[in-house]
Amino acid sequence: MSSDSSAAPPPARAPFRLPLHWLGAAPFAIFVLLFLIMPTMRIVVGAFQTPDGSFTLDNIRGLFTTSILSAYWISIKISIASALLGCLIGFSVASAVVLGGLPKWIRGPLLTFSGVASNFAGVPLAFAFLATLGPVGLITVFLKSQLGIDLRALGFNILSFWGLTITYLFFQIPLMILIITPALDGLKREWREAAQILGATNAQYWRMVAFPILLPSFLGTLALLFANAFGAVATAIALTGSSLSIVPILLFAQIRGDVLGNPHLGYALAFGMIVVTGIANTIYIWLRARSERWLK
Repeated sequence: MSSDSSAAPPPARAPFRLPLHWLGAAPFAIFVLLFLIMPTMRIVVGAFQTPDGSFTLDNIRGLFTTSILSAYWISIKISIASALLGCLIGFSVASAVVLGGLPKWIRGPLLTFSGVASNFAGVPLAFAFLATLGPVGLITVFLKSQLGIDLRALGFNILSFWGLTITYLFFQIPLMILIITPALDGLKREWREAAQILGATNAQYWRMVAFPILLPSFLGTLALLFANAFGAVATAIALTGSSLSIVPILLFAQIRGDVLGNPHLGYALAFGMIVVTGIANTIYIWLRARSERWLK
């Protein structure tokens, strides 16, 4: 018999190779790293640094000045107003299409338009509303010349709180439609039939069955729309410039050095926005997970 030394050597380990199907996700991963993760980390680090790179809390303390707290409060009020109106109007439209008996062909174009409009923001959106509801906008001039209604005399200004809120509704309502439509589709016909068999009216069905099931989705979408409006920067800057003191405009001015010439205070402002939107998105994810358990 041969000795143990004559046994065949163990096979060599195959070199590690990244599966080729991961290559398809590489561009997205690089994009997220370069334009989301790294800028976010730069903002977080810069919020706690002085211009010479040393650690400080002065930038965070600067957020509690009267002007900055006022800017945060105005931004929060605009976000709440646009989120509430967007949820209510979007829910009404989606309910009419899904449950209201409207022709089925309306659903496809509505969802297609909502997918486009929910991402339509920035300078084009600001220009569209200025051309429509601005001082010499199409609707403004028509109402004044044909119907004798002067929007500016009534107190409406597109460069004001309600002007920006109405502008935000252009992408808030479609986003609500896109998110709440699957939740409405998840309402099972058997639930309504069981409620009717037990003698429930339509109002009782909505109050005791449908609304409790849809409530997590509704509140979650409300939180998402709040975060969406709170983080909208380009539209606010392009529409109002410096006429409305909200966080995105104050942040833009700080980073450019137009006000105090302290970019690190701008980082702190951005850090505060990240915290607020992060909380809102966390609430949305938690409520969305709860609603999905019912709608599966």
